Amino acid sequence: MNSAPELRASCLRLLTLADPVAKAVEVLTLDVRAGCLDPDTVFNPQGHEGRPGRGETPVLLPHTQIKPGALNTPRGHAALVHSIVHIERNAIDLALDICWRFPGLPEAFYRDWLRVAREEANHFTLLRAHLRTLGFDYGDFPAHNGLWEMAERTRDDLLARVALVPRTLEARGLDASPAVKVKLLSIGDLRGGEILDLILREEIGHVATGNRWYAWACGQRDLDPLATYAELTTRYQAPRLKKPFNLDARRAAGFTDAELLALEASGT
Repeated sequence: MNSAPELRASCLRLLTLADPVAKAVEVLTLDVRAGCLDPDTVFNPQGHEGRPGRGETPVLLPHTQIKPGALNTPRGHAALVHSIVHIERNAIDLALDICWRFPGLPEAFYRDWLRVAREEANHFTLLRAHLRTLGFDYGDFPAHNGLWEMAERTRDDLLARVALVPRTLEARGLDASPAVKVKLLSIGDLRGGEILDLILREEIGHVATGNRWYAWACGQRDLDPLATYAELTTRYQAPRLKKPFNLDARRAAGFTDAELLALEASGT
């Protein structure tokens, strides 16, 4: 079994890969039970800032400048699928980043997030393959960098990271998934709907992982989870979540009734 430093250095090496397809392939080789990668592939983290590798595409723009086009056109259909592919690409990076960035945590922490990284890599691979059947590929459309921007803001605090990335931004995907599936089915994209069903099932588990480690981190600092979450969303300027919320999925992911009541009260 690789030691924790070796495992974390391997995650950093994968994070810095610029080719998302190669990254997904390598992440899918991770053996969560036995360790990370072969020790010969261990990466020296000295001198690296820990930012994800990026190629020339997709071009990153502010989300307000991204115009996907009409869904009932081939290009608009592909643009919607591309936006989900991009989310999954970022999700791979987020799982790798949380593993390497925060040292000294229980082994179960790293195992949990490595498992998440593998599942996100599978989501990316499935969606990219589907996008290619539509005549496009990942990188053919612009995208935004919102998920990674929050990772940068919370890079120095594990509590903030688990509160505001998996429990906030990724949990927002649980809310959005049913409506996106309806859009795809409305234009006859049955395969896209099937992939979203798989992703929703596994993303519930990913958000549950965030909830579990958020509760653990609050316990370590003797903090009230509900009050602390409200304080963190203000301090780090987290986006305000909007209704409708997928309450069934959120409950399955471990949100408490008190959390859901607060969410409903604050949602716009």
